[in-house]
Amino acid sequence: MQLFLEQLPVVFQSLNIGFLQTLKLFIVTLISALPLGLLICFGSISKLKPIRWFCHTLIWIIRGSPLMIQLLIVYYFPGLVLHTPLWGGGESGRFMAAALAFSINYGCYFAEIYRGGIQSIPIGQEEAGLVLGMTRRQIFWKIKLLQMIKAILPPMSNEIITLVKDTSLARIIALQEIIWAGQAFMKGSQNISGAIWPLFFTGVYYLVWNGCLTLFFRWLEKKLSYFR
Repeated sequence: MQLFLEQLPVVFQSLNIGFLQTLKLFIVTLISALPLGLLICFGSISKLKPIRWFCHTLIWIIRGSPLMIQLLIVYYFPGLVLHTPLWGGGESGRFMAAALAFSINYGCYFAEIYRGGIQSIPIGQEEAGLVLGMTRRQIFWKIKLLQMIKAILPPMSNEIITLVKDTSLARIIALQEIIWAGQAFMKGSQNISGAIWPLFFTGVYYLVWNGCLTLFFRWLEKKLSYFR
């Protein structure tokens, strides 16, 4: 028990560093994937067939292959083809590769959620806006957008919570996120050899984090309940 209490500050210090890296990856992915998903969504419903086919093919490939494989391809494939590591060997390079892979992956998932939200709006509202002399852009931003946000909030919140847990996959390219930090103690990190219990403490971080997100999305749903 005394040994456990002595090791606890060292373990949490390391886990906190890993958590900050995980949190940074989550934020960067979310900031880039949300607008990227909207762009892919518009492309997938575009009247231009080449753009529509490209977006549909991209979504099919990304949704049909494991995120772990996508991480490996983004990080290693440029080096294999160009014979020069694109991302370098440092932590910042691994982070950039992970952020790119996560952003493309979740951008495609968000695109399908956006598309479902847009297509859930009755066509009569668009027709009424056109009769009133509004442009299609004005109809989207002033009539459809808030209704779409209300419709997509539950599936979007589910994907965002999934993103929190999926960040642990970044360790496949040796990004030192929170799971990596927990596993390091099993290999003798900081003179703590063969300890598995720090790995279980990482679950507490995810539970608290997802709990806060769940409360936030419930609050947001109540704020948007005037559409009912």
